[in-house]
Amino acid sequence: MALVASGRQGQRLVSRAMGPGEARLDVARVRGLFPGLSDGLVHAEGQAGALLPENVVHAVAQAMRVPVANRGGVFPASARAEGLLASARTAVADLVGGVPTGVVLGPDPSRLTWTLARALARTWRPGDEVVVSRLDHDANVRPWVELAGRAGVVVRWAEVDIETGELPDWQYDELLGPRTRLVAVTAASSAIGTRPEVAAIAGRAHEAGALVYVDGTHAAAHGLLDLRALGADFLAVAADMWCGPHVGAVVADPGLLVDLEPEKLAPVPDRVPDRFESGGHAFELLAGVTAAVEYLAALCEDATGTRRERLRTAMTAVATYERSLFDWLDQALRAMRHVQVIGSAPNTTPTLSFTVAGMRPRQVAHELSRRGICAWDGDLSARELFNALGVNEEGGAVQLGLMHYNTAEEVGYLIDAVAALRPR
Repeated sequence: MALVASGRQGQRLVSRAMGPGEARLDVARVRGLFPGLSDGLVHAEGQAGALLPENVVHAVAQAMRVPVANRGGVFPASARAEGLLASARTAVADLVGGVPTGVVLGPDPSRLTWTLARALARTWRPGDEVVVSRLDHDANVRPWVELAGRAGVVVRWAEVDIETGELPDWQYDELLGPRTRLVAVTAASSAIGTRPEVAAIAGRAHEAGALVYVDGTHAAAHGLLDLRALGADFLAVAADMWCGPHVGAVVADPGLLVDLEPEKLAPVPDRVPDRFESGGHAFELLAGVTAAVEYLAALCEDATGTRRERLRTAMTAVATYERSLFDWLDQALRAMRHVQVIGSAPNTTPTLSFTVAGMRPRQVAHELSRRGICAWDGDLSARELFNALGVNEEGGAVQLGLMHYNTAEEVGYLIDAVAALRPR
């Protein structure tokens, strides 16, 4: 892929975006850590999963080269399993500002949310209420809606502003009431990038006596999350979104987890958080979870302090760098007559969805792929949002998601490729 003129323009733009004294990403060094980038493609599909750095690949491979048994034994292979699990819990806790004993680990956040939802639903009574949002991924909608239906619980919907893609927090004043038991909301939309005012929503929910379940899956890759600052009682994340393997986690106060009784196998311990982890663990992948958090913490080589402090420095640099690239991409696409970018929220992740006049999203994705660009199409499981917007009737939209390993050269190439799209 040759350097294009717009790419040089983007390099200048990125340089101007970095202020004096700010921690900076050495993107050339970072890209050298990703074996997957050797395919020569432009990876703009980050909102659905990130590439893996070499240290994560190595950690998983190393864990598979030595004996690792199940937990509970008195021999070394079992002790290794305990160590891998403890390290992964601590790493996730550092990433989101939790404590290790409040970290529930599992195959993915969707299944973990179902587990937590079933446990919470045991406390619901007919006439109780839950609040979900049209902005959310279906993983933070469907469990609550399905279980509410079975329990005779009322579902109330927080609506998205169709023009801007925002989720106004003021509407929760009317949605919440004395029988509201839970509010489910995303920290950032993986479809259009919108970041709602989660702390404001959580504050209203807590005043009403409701619990707050936050989907941080997409947001965690683009800025440092803080469980307490968000006001989240439960926070779901996925390691594959921030350069780790396919492992999910839900983080909560251990005292809150103690009060819940999940469905589990009889041999599974009753202690927290183990009681929520029926089915065991892929221990070799847990090694990759720890390595992924270490990778993020080491992004800024000059950062010092605890791992949490180094993560704060690194993720601030990530957010600054990604914002400079994304602003350029977003403005360029909005200036194209044949392109319609969905939403215009002022606070977003480096993620957007768009449509092209006269072309179905799958056609656009094929054309971009033919030019060496990886992009998703469809609704990216934001079913409620895209139904509300009316775009699912035409096959959804095309989604682009930038990561900190993307470059201005790639964004320039991507802009030129979208500009060249024309119906056949």
